[in-house]
This record gives sequence, C-alpha cells and structure tokens, in this order.
Amino acid sequence: MKAKVQNRPAIDAQAVALKAFSRMVETWALTAAEAAGLADMSESTWKRAKKTDFAGELTHDQMLRLSALIGLYKSLELYFNPPIASRWIKLANQGPEFEGQRPIDAMIRGGLPKIIRVRTYVDALRGGV
Repeated sequence: MKAKVQNRPAIDAQAVALKAFSRMVETWALTAAEAAGLADMSESTWKRAKKTDFAGELTHDQMLRLSALIGLYKSLELYFNPPIASRWIKLANQGPEFEGQRPIDAMIRGGLPKIIRVRTYVDALRGGV
C-alpha cells in the first residue's frame, strides 16, 4: 500500500504531462508519427498514451521531452501571435538550430538534446537568455 502512495505523484505528473502534450499535438496539428517521434514512442504507444485511462509508465527521458516541449509551446504562444505560434514548428526555419529544416524534423532527429536547444533558442528570442 505504501508503494502505491509513493508512486502516485509520478503517475499524476505523467497524466498531466500527457494531457498537456495531447492538447499541444492538437494545436500544432501533428500527425501521430510526429507526436510519437517527439515523445520517443511508437505510434501505437502514442495512441494508447493520449487516452485518459493510459496505464503505462513513461520513461524519465519521455517525461523530460514532454516537459521541454510544453515549455516550448508556452514560449511560442508568448512570442508569436496565435496563427504563427501554432504553425511555427512546421515551418522551414533558417535559424542556427535548423539549417532550413522544419523545427519538428530537427527535434525528432536530434532527440532530447535538440528539443532542449530549440526551447532555449525560442526562450532567447523572447529575451529569456
């Protein structure tokens, strides 16, 4: 019984992160493959994970990814007006982190380190760094 109580905050944090990520995926109009790639999971796992009754556990890496992506989402909402904020991730970008690629493609290929660099890049654009 004690172990269940100790794990509850982690499960609650996971549920909140998945709910926020699901909303972000919808706002950004990501495909299942793109969402799964960002979260570092298979498409079938993503389809299960986005449901409110998901019973699986995310890895530490996956939770870090979701946290960084949610932070990126918020930064984009603060920096750009709504139409650009929701499309930015899919627009070709000449910024130093992208070399003409779409940010989403760069982040899927570069994994967690790239996701963190992109979040830092956008934070710097809005004067955070």
